Amino acid sequence: MTIRGKEMDTKYIFVTGGVVSSLGKGIISASIGKLLQARGYKVTIQKFDPYINIDPGTLNPYEHGECYVTEDGMETDLDLGHYERFTGIRTTRHNSVTTGRIYKTVIDRERHGDYLGKTIQVVPHITDEIKRRMLHFGVDKLTSEQVDKSDVNGKGNNSSTRQLVNSLTEYDFVITEVGGTIGDIESAPFMEAIRQLRWQLGRSAVCVHLTYVPYLKAADELKTKPTQHSVKELQGMGIQPDILVLRTERHLDDSMRLKVASFCNVDLECVVQSEDVPSIYEVPVRMQRQGLDAAILRKTGIPVGETPAMIPWNSFLNKQRNATREINVALVGKYDLQDAYKSIRESLNLAGIYNDVKTRILFINSEEITTGNIAEKLRGMAGVVICPGFGRRGIEGKIIAAEYTRTHDIPTFGICLGMQMMVIEFARNVLGYKDADSAEFSKVDKLTSEQVDKIYVIDMMEEQKSVTDMGGTMRLGAYECELVPGSRSFDAYGGETLIRERHRHRYEFNNRYKEQYEANGMKCVGINPAADLVEIVEIPALKWYIGTQFHPEYSSTVLRPHPLFMDFIKTCVNGTVEA
Repeated sequence: MTIRGKEMDTKYIFVTGGVVSSLGKGIISASIGKLLQARGYKVTIQKFDPYINIDPGTLNPYEHGECYVTEDGMETDLDLGHYERFTGIRTTRHNSVTTGRIYKTVIDRERHGDYLGKTIQVVPHITDEIKRRMLHFGVDKLTSEQVDKSDVNGKGNNSSTRQLVNSLTEYDFVITEVGGTIGDIESAPFMEAIRQLRWQLGRSAVCVHLTYVPYLKAADELKTKPTQHSVKELQGMGIQPDILVLRTERHLDDSMRLKVASFCNVDLECVVQSEDVPSIYEVPVRMQRQGLDAAILRKTGIPVGETPAMIPWNSFLNKQRNATREINVALVGKYDLQDAYKSIRESLNLAGIYNDVKTRILFINSEEITTGNIAEKLRGMAGVVICPGFGRRGIEGKIIAAEYTRTHDIPTFGICLGMQMMVIEFARNVLGYKDADSAEFSKVDKLTSEQVDKIYVIDMMEEQKSVTDMGGTMRLGAYECELVPGSRSFDAYGGETLIRERHRHRYEFNNRYKEQYEANGMKCVGINPAADLVEIVEIPALKWYIGTQFHPEYSSTVLRPHPLFMDFIKTCVNGTVEA
């Protein structure tokens, strides 16, 4: 590839973590990507997770947080959401790899006879497969044949994969984040693969190690010993970190940074601190001020040049700092966990900033909602989001919330299962089907087909009825949706008639009842042209009452917030002004 008139090989940045988990490797990886983008380099980021699951699609949100979905239909770790929100890149299944996928690929090859009778071992077979995937984005372009032979478990949206991958050119930088913590047994093969690549790639590879510097209140001291032990552990695996990012709750002075540099064999200019900040979106700017991107360029033998101004990003941060007015938005769901609805929370926050307000998000457990307490729980809310999910638990509370917001004209945004609850509520209380429900929550095999038609306003998709495996088999990835001109959704999208949004579901709006819904005020304003699937419903008579079968939160980024979230928050803001 040519950069600034010179040929340059792809550079690889490996991001590892030590001491404890949840230090923010994903945010640091995304920040590095953003800073290198600002310098004009083409960047991609990938996540390697040590767990044996093929993907996190079947993991409980309490276990793993949000399951993020790429455009080509891969269920991935939530860090890919950070990558996309920070950098605007579109990730694919190749940006997310688990130990399960690695082993499955190697075992499938062994069963096929590809190893010619050799004994299959962690080294070299597993590590070679890890290395192959780590180097994946360093090639010029993938062919359609390679896409079709993907080892992904399940039916991804291969046409989207082909469209995305065929547009790729060689990357300047590939950032690889390795999940878990140094010393974990399951991380060992990944560390060995990085060790080998460091030797093979020379100056084209850099290791960034994120550690924790705790503050002991009783001693009134910051302690660097955990960082020293973490680096020693990494060195014992044959990897010398080039750059250290020290996660800290308190500022580290130069003497402490020098101490870390001396004990860990790292240049002082390559010891960077990551202090707590009010917003994760300030992290790239803080890293830039300390020269993290410049250190990476020096380590890879690239001229540093001028520091980019990052004008759009800093303009966003200024808007964030100047947004002092607050509005309250309720999240009605069953997972009382920050990461369970991470992309929705970030999409609401971003839309608030661009509407010059702070979005104060209050979680309301749908299991605790009753007709007697819903008014109190939603008191003071400018808007309500009815969250996605699976299973019957907490469903009746979501339906009660949908009825209350509909009858009290409170701006309401239903996403995936949330949209389906809006549809069921409308059937029960407007269309008169008191037993209206979703096929997901009942034993279909005990009902006649006639009963199914009468009861299920939400039914299983036809192609899903023969599916038995749980993992990676839903309707996943980006699909087209035609918008009805003149609808609120059409206006929110700026007059676009054809959009593409990401999905994760097995059940759909039952078109048998479509005319009844529309005749009674709930309009079907977004339709998938290929499957005639209802993607968006809305009630035009209300301020803002929209449900989407897709997940708009997956495609909302810092510099391009999603239009539906923007319009929703704008309506919430205007409503509080009127009040």
